[in-house]
Amino acid sequence: MNKRYALGIDYGTNSCRSLLIDLSDGREIGSAVFNYPSGESGILTDSRDPNVARQNPQDYLDGLDAVVRGALQQAASNIADFDASQVVGIGVDTTGSTVIPLHCDGTPLGLLPEFKDNLNAMVWLWKDHTSHEEAAEITKLGLEMRPEIMDKCGGIYSSEWWWSKILHLRRCDPAVFHSAFSFVEHCDWIPAVLTGNSDPLTLKRGVCSAGHKAMFSTQWGGLPAKEFLAKLDPLLADLRDRLYSEAHVADTKAGGLCAEWSKRLGLNEGTAVAVGAFDAHMGAVGAGIKEGTLVKILGTSTCDLMIAPTSKPLADIPGVCGIVNGSVMRDYYGIEAGQSAVGDIFLWFVNHLVPESYGATPDEKFANMEKALSGMKPGATGLLALDWNNGNRTILVDHRLTGLLLGQTLYTEAHEIYRAYIEATAFGALTIINRIEAYGVPVKEVINTGGLSIKNEALMQIYADILGRPMKVSRSEQTCALGAAIFGAAAAGAGTVADIQSKVTATREKTYHPIAGNHAVYRELHDLYRALHDAFGTAEWNGKLGHVMKQLLEIRDRQRQPGHASSD
Repeated sequence: MNKRYALGIDYGTNSCRSLLIDLSDGREIGSAVFNYPSGESGILTDSRDPNVARQNPQDYLDGLDAVVRGALQQAASNIADFDASQVVGIGVDTTGSTVIPLHCDGTPLGLLPEFKDNLNAMVWLWKDHTSHEEAAEITKLGLEMRPEIMDKCGGIYSSEWWWSKILHLRRCDPAVFHSAFSFVEHCDWIPAVLTGNSDPLTLKRGVCSAGHKAMFSTQWGGLPAKEFLAKLDPLLADLRDRLYSEAHVADTKAGGLCAEWSKRLGLNEGTAVAVGAFDAHMGAVGAGIKEGTLVKILGTSTCDLMIAPTSKPLADIPGVCGIVNGSVMRDYYGIEAGQSAVGDIFLWFVNHLVPESYGATPDEKFANMEKALSGMKPGATGLLALDWNNGNRTILVDHRLTGLLLGQTLYTEAHEIYRAYIEATAFGALTIINRIEAYGVPVKEVINTGGLSIKNEALMQIYADILGRPMKVSRSEQTCALGAAIFGAAAAGAGTVADIQSKVTATREKTYHPIAGNHAVYRELHDLYRALHDAFGTAEWNGKLGHVMKQLLEIRDRQRQPGHASSD
């Protein structure tokens, strides 16, 4: 009975999962997954507008019940003397900005009978981009009125974020907006449910979501001032009084597990529940983030996280998703960046364009394409792509950018295009690293996590060759849930986040090192990528692109020569 365990609950885009860990060594003793049943893979869409992406809050509650009970049952079958009373803390991470309109009693509007068929009353998922016009309006006004605020969120406000979504709801469905007493991030709502305090005025809000998405900072007194919000819409200024004035680091205890959910889940009443945060931020902690380490979460999209000590000055970094004190770890600035699609690009490609000659199922197609592309040299495809199929999150912050594939001929094959898309996402990752380093934050190592980092060795080697850095991979396949468990344990008083992290996180034995010859070729290709990036992504660019196709062909022909130095 001296054993102590912590439970992490990770809400993703299509499913949620749990992870129960032994706090002495990080051993994973129980886990379960729940696929959201509503809509298309958990996403409620609208055929009239491809930018719509909503979710059913009931899926979150059903998933919470299923994954916690599933993890506890698995632990009981794996460990003879396991007892649920040994679980000392619970942590929660979610996607974001994933915004929930609330009734005055804290009930999501989407759970009320009168709104069950109204998409606008449901949860506004992070990948909902219907508010791109409002985001541009907020950016323009922010740069005019509150440039100091805009500097902290990279200079551009995103359609993925809090205020743009709420303002769009106000305009597209005033009835739903007026029915909402308040709003809450998904990562703040689940701890509120678990602790039995769903009152919008008193539930604990996390600084991770508040700082990165809602422009919150103690530096300017919390949320943006009423004067600023009123310029957007007077009703946003009124709403500010029904939101929050404090935000907390995720190692803070949100409260104890309430009687209702204690009975429902089979855990002790009063078990510590940590303040919530976003999946990537907790995943960075679960991957072992430290100063000088960039954690890259490779999934349907990517999120890149770094930390910098608050004891040292840190410059504002244009184009990132925000710099927030305490959003990753206490006493550190959290620096967030990322790409709007990576795995999603690959899935789109294999589901819609890859012929059956590569296999009957998506898994077979991926495996056969990876095998085929692994034997190719960098540049031998003659292809170059822009990774903007779902817009650009960093550094351009523009959802209305689209993908591009250049260099295809009548002889281009599917696996060559797949390699070009992998390279494009790696060039996008390098663009982020270059921007962060240009503002004084060195990237000494990269730790990767997520399914792609574990399953796709060819991708990892290409990333190492393009980034010019060793690519490590987290030991855990569930770093977001692991990070959540770490914060749950810290909220329970089991130690500091750093102390717990040192015991339960590690990287895998295999590290992908850059191959010098490959990196040299990719530097040539990156120059061409950057020309396309600036030409199509920036209004200021004024140059010529006539050299790009011809130079791609020159590199292709050179790399296909039999006597040329070997690559991968």
